[in-house]
Parts: sequence; structure tokens; C-alpha cells
Amino acid sequence: MKQIGTQTIQNESFLKRDDFQKELIRKLEAAKVKISEGGGKKAIEKHKAKGKLTARERIDILIDDPKKFFELSTFAAFGMYEEYGGAPSSGTVYGIGKIHNRNCVIVANDATVKAGAWFPITAKKNLRAQEIAMENRLPIIYLVDSAGVFLPLQDEIFPDKEHFGRIFRNNAKMSSTGIPQIAAIMGPCVAGGAYLPIMSDEALIVEGEGSVFLAGSHLVRAAIGEVIDNESLGGAKVQSNISGVTDYIMKNDEECIKQIRSLVSKFGKNGKAGFDRIESNLPNYEQKDILGVLPEDTIKPYDTYELLARIVDNSEIDEYKAGFGKTIITAYARIDGWAVGIVANQRNVVKNEHGEMQVGGVIYSDSADKATRFIMNCNQKKIPLLFLQDVTGFMVGSKAEQGGIIKDGAKMVNAVANSVVPKITIITGNSFGAGNYAMCGKAYDPRFIFAYPNAKISVMGGNQAGSVLLDIKLKQEEKSGNKFSDEERKKLLNDILKSYNEKSTPYYAAARLWIDEIIEPAKTRDWISMCIEVANNNPEIPRFNPGVIQT
Repeated sequence: MKQIGTQTIQNESFLKRDDFQKELIRKLEAAKVKISEGGGKKAIEKHKAKGKLTARERIDILIDDPKKFFELSTFAAFGMYEEYGGAPSSGTVYGIGKIHNRNCVIVANDATVKAGAWFPITAKKNLRAQEIAMENRLPIIYLVDSAGVFLPLQDEIFPDKEHFGRIFRNNAKMSSTGIPQIAAIMGPCVAGGAYLPIMSDEALIVEGEGSVFLAGSHLVRAAIGEVIDNESLGGAKVQSNISGVTDYIMKNDEECIKQIRSLVSKFGKNGKAGFDRIESNLPNYEQKDILGVLPEDTIKPYDTYELLARIVDNSEIDEYKAGFGKTIITAYARIDGWAVGIVANQRNVVKNEHGEMQVGGVIYSDSADKATRFIMNCNQKKIPLLFLQDVTGFMVGSKAEQGGIIKDGAKMVNAVANSVVPKITIITGNSFGAGNYAMCGKAYDPRFIFAYPNAKISVMGGNQAGSVLLDIKLKQEEKSGNKFSDEERKKLLNDILKSYNEKSTPYYAAARLWIDEIIEPAKTRDWISMCIEVANNNPEIPRFNPGVIQT
């Protein structure tokens, strides 16, 4: 074992970095508070006047401890659909919480946002919730209260493979593999959306508020001329006592949630994957001091060992190939008692085995080769992988090309792609270009992927991209006979950088579900521990086959 980390000196530089990161967290928390208001005060008052609980209130009552609910995709649709008045959290709340000490995925429509209507990103968010349930064999609970598809955008949500219909396909697939699904109809459940609760194992319906039908009263009248109200068409008594579509009639939200808890309490237990865990020990250094480790500017270097020292148990690691490929740290460690294999970008400038200086955050041939071998080892030993991603890309230039950087990078990407143990990715700083792929970006199926509030995600850094885009723009204008003054060039560059940087933020990524959540650095251990505990719920791990990896 190797002890890592040094006692943080509360110097001016540390305090400056700490204050900068705290301000990012303050903004993060303020944004979350605003999102939690859903459709706004008036919409909430109207909702509660019907005797209904809000989506988050329903979840709080459903789970054992509301403080231990890991909400995911909170920022879905953030800054999107503004022309329609916005869609806070895409009108759906979901995450992982315990019901009678069983981890469950819980999905709740927020009827205060456009009556719980589904935007395109809402479908994507619900599909992600189902994906997490399937990958980790978790029971899934649907708290349904939705008016159906948001019609102005129906062409972006209805017909494609990753659109609305995929949800019902997933219902069927989960049922076939024995993953429990319970649905509570706590409001409208219309048209194609009616299939979701009825394709679940059991469906509960709240009398007076819940309704389920393929076509509501207005559409029935338009289609066949029948005059009928929604309650008589598909209310609780009709669908439970006459059609037999639903299984339980509940008086109100509270009774419905109590019944769900009772049903979940009787689930049988599955086997586990068998990931190793012992008694948890805290790091030797304060977790909150991560804020003083991370730089204000993500381009600035820092020692990644100091970050690890505030995450891993006892601040100790078993480092693999410590003296080789130093721009990536590979190490076995424990986090909250769980054994993990860590692949982390070293952000300090380092010397390689030849005494040559290597840029921190860049993946060189030797570091890619080392990471490949380590990933294969973790698969051999059934150890979950944690990727701490702060990467500016692979090394470029004639020396790197002649040294086979493409081949070594391909080996690493191959190993990441074919890895069968659970992969958890946290973007702690930069995530640029092919480095995003090699360090297990979203395209490489991490079980979970998170980002710190300071993260930047783009094909390349802002300054490099701005220079390229400016050069292209100027050449286009010059062909048209236009010339720019230095002042005009500067303004154009600033405009390009502003637009580019806005699309590189974790908020932009979270809005589009490129990441599962923006997390506070000081809570990193809690998130990692939850992820491994959840992943351990699926005992089925395929045999690792890395395919063809050139030596």
C-alpha cells in the first residue's frame, strides 16, 4: 500500500481555489432550488388543491430516507424549450432510493410542468431510468401523472428507436428478465402512455384523480361521436372493477404510496455480483478540501494524487506501474469499503522514464498502454472501474505519431469498450476530444457518469476551437471580398468563444443527458459507493473478451 496526499496548507492559493469552487456550488444549489419549484407557485397550488402531492413529495414519502435519495438528471432540459415556457427537469423526477432497504429506481411525472406532458428529452430521460434499472437489475416504480406527448413536438418524440415507444418495449424486456415494475396512476394516463402502467407487473390507481384510457373524452367524441366524461370512461372503478385493467383502487396519494411500500417489502432477494467490500474508513484528509485542490481554471495543473487522497479509504492505494506512463494514474483502492480500480488523468507535468517532460492531462503512448493493461486486470479480477476524467486529449505531433499513439490509443479505447465490470465516470475537469472516449465517456456505456461543477466537455479546448473557427470564418468572408479590422476580429473571436464555452458547461451536458448528474466534489465518495452498491445488485457479469488488441 502507498500513502498519498499531503496536509493541505491553508495558504492564499488554496483559499482562492476553495472560494471559487464554493461559488460554483452555490450557483448549482440555487439552480436546483429553482428546478424543484417545477411549473411554479401557481401550478403547485392548483395541483395541491386537488388533494394531490407533488412529484418530489410523493418520492419523499415512498422511500425510507428522503435525505438519501440520489436524484439523477435533475438538469434535464435546462435552458431548453424556452419558446414553450421551459420544462424544468423535463417534467419528470427520477433517481435511486431505498424502499424497505431495497434500492429502487423511482420515476415520477411532475404534473405542475405542462400537466406532466412529455417533451423529447423527457422520453430520453425515462429511457435512461429504465436503462439503469435493467443494467443493475433494480425494481422500478412509476408514479404516473401525465397528459401524454407534448403535441407541438410530437415529431421529435413519437416514431424513432429512442423515442416514446421504446419505453413500452423496455417494459416488456424488463418483465421477461424478472425485474419488478410497479406503476401508480395518480393522475391522467392517456393514449400510448397508458401502456406504461399496464405493461408493469401491477398497477394501482387513485380514485377521483387517476384515469387511464387510449383516448380521452374529447377525442372519443370527435372520433366516434360518443359523449362521456373521463371518469366514466377510464376512472378507478371502471378500470379496476369492470375492465380489470388496474389492480388496486386507492383513496388518495398517501394510501397509494403506503400500498407500494407494502408490495415492495415482499419482493424476494436476488444474488449479488460479489464485488469485494470491507469496513469503510474515511480518507486521512478532509473531503471538503477537494475544493482547494481543484484549480479555478481547468487548464491549470494540479496534483491528482491530492484529489485521490481525499476520496479513497485511509488515503492509500496500490499503484500499478507507478513509474511508467505517468500522465495516467492506475491504482487499486477502496472507497467506502468497496474495492475499485482507478484510472485517473494526472494533471501535473511529469517526467517519463527517459527524463522527458510530459504535459499533465494528455494521454501519451505509455500511459495508454498502461491503462489498457490495468483495465484488463480489473476485468480479470472482477473489480469495478472508476474513471476520474480530466483529459485534454491524446498527444499529437510527429514524435507521437511515429511512436504509434493511434495504435496505443486504440488499444485503450478497445479495452474500455469491451470491459464487462461496472464503469463509473466522473469528469473532474476537462473532457476533450478522443480523451473523452478513452476515459469512458458517455458513448462507452458507463453505468453512471457524473461531472463536477467546473467541468468542461467539448471536442477541444475553447481557445484552440476559437482560433480554428475564427480562421474558417475569416477565410469565408475574404472570399466574399470582406476584410476585418483588428477590433472586428477581436469581437468576432469573443463571440465565437462565448458561444463555444456556453456549450461546454456541465449544465449544457446535463440538460441533454450526456451526464447523469452534476455532483458536489465533497460528496464524491457517497455517489461512488451508491453506484457500486447498485451495480452489485446484478449478479450477471459476462466473460471479458477484449477482442483484437495490437501489441
